[in-house]
Formats: sequence, structure tokens, C-alpha cells
Amino acid sequence: MSNSLFRTKSIEKIVAEGSDESHGGSLKRVLTVRDLTFFGIAAILGAGSFSSLGGAVFNGGPGVIILFIITGIACAFTAFCYSDFASRIPVAGSAYTYAYASFGEVFAWIIGWALIMEYSIGNIYVAYSWSDYFTSFMDKMNMHVPAYLATSYMEAKHAVESGTNNEELKTAWNNAPVVAGIRFIMDLPAFIINILITCLVFIGIKESKNFSNIMVLLKLGVVLLIILVGGYLVIHNGLTYNWMPENTSGVKSFMPNGFSGVMAAVAGVFFAYIGFDAVSVLAEESKNPQRDLPRGMIYSLVICTVIYILLTLVLTGAVNYQKFENVGDPLAFIFEPQNLNIGWMQFLVSICAVVAMTSVLLVFQMGQPRIWMSMSRDGLLPPVFQKIHHKYKTPSYATIVTGLVVGIPILFTDKTFVLDFTSIATLFAFVLVCGGVLFLPRKAKEVGKFHLPFISSRIIFPLIIIAAMTMLSFFSKGYFSGLFNFFGDMSLLTYNVSAIIFWITCIVLSAGAVIKNWSLIPLMGLITCLYLLTGMTAMNWAWFGCWLLLGLVIYLFYGYKKSKLATRS
Repeated sequence: MSNSLFRTKSIEKIVAEGSDESHGGSLKRVLTVRDLTFFGIAAILGAGSFSSLGGAVFNGGPGVIILFIITGIACAFTAFCYSDFASRIPVAGSAYTYAYASFGEVFAWIIGWALIMEYSIGNIYVAYSWSDYFTSFMDKMNMHVPAYLATSYMEAKHAVESGTNNEELKTAWNNAPVVAGIRFIMDLPAFIINILITCLVFIGIKESKNFSNIMVLLKLGVVLLIILVGGYLVIHNGLTYNWMPENTSGVKSFMPNGFSGVMAAVAGVFFAYIGFDAVSVLAEESKNPQRDLPRGMIYSLVICTVIYILLTLVLTGAVNYQKFENVGDPLAFIFEPQNLNIGWMQFLVSICAVVAMTSVLLVFQMGQPRIWMSMSRDGLLPPVFQKIHHKYKTPSYATIVTGLVVGIPILFTDKTFVLDFTSIATLFAFVLVCGGVLFLPRKAKEVGKFHLPFISSRIIFPLIIIAAMTMLSFFSKGYFSGLFNFFGDMSLLTYNVSAIIFWITCIVLSAGAVIKNWSLIPLMGLITCLYLLTGMTAMNWAWFGCWLLLGLVIYLFYGYKKSKLATRS
């Protein structure tokens, strides 16, 4: 044993602990590769496509497709790394457990703490989006929810202070009852759906599985209908010119706001992808995790990437990208009277959105308790977090706490803050997973298990970096010299610093590839995720830094001392 912050757990020990029944009973192994694929689709194809996609299109125009491809590639490399870990360590815990085996305990804690933002805090955004579509659907049914009961307090407050033209937010603020000098404004539908999902997850994995599979089938059917109907009308009505819109200078371009505009959409685009890794936390409830977990992640990722590209083409073809400003329901928006004018599709999309985001809430709400359960097994959290319900065979206490962590902030946060906060945490986790694979020894092929193919990076990776730098120097003259321009607005300064760190890291990793001959796939996953992090703002980094600092304080005062790897007196 060791008192080092970087003490690691062997893979054999992790697997043995994950298979024992000392935690009040083992979890039910009921999930097949089809179920895992559906869970992945349920997590990925939800709030990203039905809500944040509108803001991404507004920033990047049709060119946001490029960012979807880049992000899809980054997630694909990352999925291979998750799959390699999952085949070696088929237990709950996701990236947290994987970091424990490769980087050590302090990094395991950091990544587990970061994943709270992905699953719990990310679910706050999904709950807000669910509420928007639900209240829109209720309005179409002539059942109106008062604006002050369907809006978050901070969103209404910030909007009014900034002089918004959004009538709904102004109505919510002006008509809200005042209690003890405070306006009573809350997103009641978001709060209620969180309670209902928490109850469903508490009851059991089998019931959650069946409910999720039904919702995924309905969601896929309607999304495919949107692509077919919308795509047909874009071509039939001769709207393909929208794919080359005019920018502010009157020049037609696939990227009207330039590549910087495309990168400005990184938080919204990446949020559309987070969730595929949620499949990995279901290892202990999978029938054959070492075979099915990798397949479930990769299948769901490929399916959703294709769908996102097609949806973006339909959206940017149906309506000029500039009209998506502040549009929270982009898939329904394109069928409104002033656009494609198909009322029944607009109504159908509203129903589908409610279904889609309910399934996302379900999967994320299932993921977080299982990570806390793994951290509790290691002594980093109190033992009660690993308690398994005697009847439902679910991590009961952790599930209730997750419901509180999601439900309480719904009362005082807003969508923009949550979206940015979640994306940076998830990218950070992905970076550690890809980097962790580099430290694992190569394993022999085993029948029925996933095997990460080894591709030597000694020559290929340095050539990729050299080629990328050469192309940037040729096609974007002044790019590298411009990175050292530290004067101007804060967003430019943040990007320049992030980009400089990124390229220095590329050079260091190239040297490591030559010396260590690392595997190419995890290296590519690491470098693509790091590149996406360059699109984060200074405020993203500031909040994330504060969150990590809080987590480290908790670890040093509790987890470090209580860890099962700590030296016994």
C-alpha cells in the first residue's frame, strides 16, 4: 500500500471487487448489445439535436457540419479507448474506474468529480429543454402553463436585465407573484420530470431498459421522418442555396462566420455527443460486458453521427442560419408557417422532443449513481453510496442523491451556464481516458472480447502533426504568428493561450510517439479532444477550475484518508 496521491489499483483487483456481493447484493445482468446500443442512442440523440443544435447552427452556419465531423471523429477515437478499458475492466464506474487503473487515485477522483458535471449537471440542461418542449406541446393542446412556472429564475432575471425582446421571459418576470420580496419563478415541469425519472431509476434497470427502448424507437422514427420530409422539401422547393448563405460582407460561404464561428459552436455541438460513454457505467448490468459494451458504444456513436449530419443539412437548407438565433426548438421551428409550413410535422416534433429528452434524462440519471457506487467501494465516498436496494437491486441511496443534485440546482441555474459547464468537464474526462490507454500494457487477442488494434504511431503521428501545421501555415497565413497576439478581447486571448498549449502538447506527444511507439488510436483521441478544448471560453475554464478545486478539497479531507489503498495503521 502507499500514501501517494498517484497510487493505482490493479485491473485484477478492480474486476474482483466489481464482481463480489459485499455491497448488499450484485446488480442484475440483463442488458444485451441491442439494449446498450439503444441506451447510447437514448443518451446522445436528445437535447443536442432537439435544442442546442439551433444555437450551433446560428454560430457556424452550414459549416457546423465540419465541427460535427471533427467531434464525431474525436468521439470515435475516444469510443475505441473506452471500449479497450471496458473489455479489460467490465465493472461500473466508467472513466473514473479506468483512471484508477492507469493514472492513479487523485486523477480517478478528479475524473469522477468531473463526471458529476456530465451526468448530473448535464441533466439539468436536458430537464430545462424538456420543459420547453413540454410547455409548447401543452400550449398546442390549449392547456397553458404560466410563464413564471415554466422558466428558470436566473434565465428570466438575466434576460430582463439585458433588455431582452423575448416576450415570454418578460411576461414571466412581470407576472410572477412576489413572496417575501422575491419573485416566485421556477421551472416546475423540469423539477417534476426529474422527480419522476429518479423514481423510475430507483425501481430498477429492467424497467428502465424497457422504457428507454420504447422511447428510442419512437424517437428514431420521428427523426428519420424529419430528415426525409425536410430533405425532400429543401430539394423540391429549391432551397439548397441556403447551404451557401451570404455573410455580413455579402460573400456567399459554406462557413459564413468563418472557422472561428464554427468553433464558437463547440459547446453546443459537443453537448450533442455526450452520453455515448454513459453506456460504460452499465458494465455490471450487461450480460457480456467485454463483448457488448464496446459494440454498444461504437454502434450508437456511428448511428448518431450520421443522423446529426443529415439533420444539420436539413435545418440549414430549410431556413437561413441567421434565423436560428435564440431558437430552442430548431426541429419544430423549420416546420412553422413562416418556414416549411407543415403544421402536423411541427406538432409531431414537439411530441417526439418530449420523448427524446425523457430518454436522455433516464440514461444520465442511471449513470451518475453507478459512478458514486464505484467511488464508495474504493473508500473515496461514504459507504452508504454503495448500498444496493434489497428488492430493486439498484444503488438506492446514490440514486436519491443524484435526484437531489439535479433537482435543487434547477431552481437557481440557467441553460447557458449548464451547457458550457457540462461540455468542458466531459472533454476533460475524454482526454484522461484516451491518455490512460497509452499507459496500459498491450494485451493478447481473446475470442469474444474487444481488442484495440495496435497501429504504430512512431512515424504516422509526427507526420500528421507536421502536415497539420504545414497546411495551417499555407492556407491560413499568419495563423501561428497571430497566436502570440495577446491584445484584444478576452475570448481571443483565451483561444490563443489554449491553442499555444495545444500545439506544444502536439510536439511533446510527437516526441513521445517516436520514443515510446505508442498506439495511434488513443493518441488521435487525445489530440482531437484537446483541440476541441481550445474552443472553450475563459469563463468555462474559470468555473471548471473552481469545481475541480472544490473536489480536491473534499478528496484531501475525506477520500485520501478513507481510501482502501491508504496505508493501514
